[in-house]
Amino acid sequence: MYDLVIENVKLVTPQGVCAGGIALREGKIGALLEEGERPAAARYRDGEGGFLFPGAIDTHAHLNDPGYTWREDYSHGTAAAAVGGFTTVIDMPLQNEPALTTPELFDKKQEAVAGRARVDYCFWGGLVPDNFGQLEGLDEKGCVAFKSFLGPVSPDYAPLSYGQAYEAMESIEKFGGRAGFHCEDISTIQWLEKRMKEQGRLDWQAFLDSRPVAAEKIATLAVIEIARATGCKAHICHVSCPEVAEVIRQAQREGLDITAETCAHYLCMTQEDLLQKGPLFKCAPPLRSAAQRDGLWEYVADGTFSGIASDHSPCTWKEKHTQILGRRIENVFDVWGGISGIQSVFQAVFSEGCLKRGLPPEKLALAMCEKPARAFGLWGRKGALLPGFDGDLVLVDPNQEWEIREEDLCYQNPISAFVGMRGRGLPVAVWVRGELAAENGRPVGPEGRGRLVRKEKEGRK
Repeated sequence: MYDLVIENVKLVTPQGVCAGGIALREGKIGALLEEGERPAAARYRDGEGGFLFPGAIDTHAHLNDPGYTWREDYSHGTAAAAVGGFTTVIDMPLQNEPALTTPELFDKKQEAVAGRARVDYCFWGGLVPDNFGQLEGLDEKGCVAFKSFLGPVSPDYAPLSYGQAYEAMESIEKFGGRAGFHCEDISTIQWLEKRMKEQGRLDWQAFLDSRPVAAEKIATLAVIEIARATGCKAHICHVSCPEVAEVIRQAQREGLDITAETCAHYLCMTQEDLLQKGPLFKCAPPLRSAAQRDGLWEYVADGTFSGIASDHSPCTWKEKHTQILGRRIENVFDVWGGISGIQSVFQAVFSEGCLKRGLPPEKLALAMCEKPARAFGLWGRKGALLPGFDGDLVLVDPNQEWEIREEDLCYQNPISAFVGMRGRGLPVAVWVRGELAAENGRPVGPEGRGRLVRKEKEGRK
């Protein structure tokens, strides 16, 4: 007998969408059911004709725990993830204190956050100039990839030069890891920002002009060439425009193991939002034009992306408007850069992509579930509605209209550029390993049911 049968749903499988149901036992998917099939179970749930997706994987989130928990923590961040349909979150190593750059810090971080997560979670390892000797140890601990910057970053997390990236990728290739990059060329951005300030250009258009597509493309092309030379697997974070997605697609067609993600804000927002509304829409890379936003959807549809991430980068209201760490904000370049979005990604891209643009639901599942699981060593447990996989499920009511409101956000600081967005199609129930984790916009059950998930590696038990 099964523990739970969810019936009367449209199953979003790798082969397409089909009417049927799903049976769960001991936290795993036991069987996919034909329409009308009803095996014995302890409990039944009528899906009322909704889409049943695999649990989504957020490939890029900053939960800021431990260290900067006045911005976000695992209690709030994973509650928001559960409500939004992310059943696994891959947590970034920075905006932690200290950054996760050694095997010892892996253990300390796990000790700090264990018992507070509502969804499963993985760790990115840090990749900075002085920790190359720690990378294999972090891989053995279970880090799914290693994050570095080629553009400006906070003082406590130094970027790599291209030469350092080459050396690091030589090391990472030896143990089969994946190097991830924030691709914006630091020299281009620093020079252009200096020019803007010297010209007295301190407005939002100046910020956009200081971080052009060229800076993102230069860094992405460099990573691709280094990956070609070293044989190292690489992941390009938060691709903002089709010009960059195209060079990634070409590298993939050549057979290079280059994965990439975009973010919901690049698929649903434009630079006009930043110009008109200001601080909450500041992020890096910046929002692009409406034409570039529209062009990105082609690369979701064709499978270029292994992730539609949140890049959840929370902060306080003051850090967007008045001061950061006690320092007064003087101009747009000082404003905290980042968008809080982990709760809103799935509904935003389902509405914008599947309903408005006709994207088949299985293509969304490919980008948000299967391909992230394959890229980060989670396949076999996460990423699809297949027997034996974890019972991570998202039930979406495609007809439910919504408006994102501050009072409904689960964040430590309930502010977001997504507030005010309207659409249709909402996650109404979310299960993590067969346990109900969220329903009708609120987390369900106790904290602490989320588990650390380590990258699968040959020989690891």
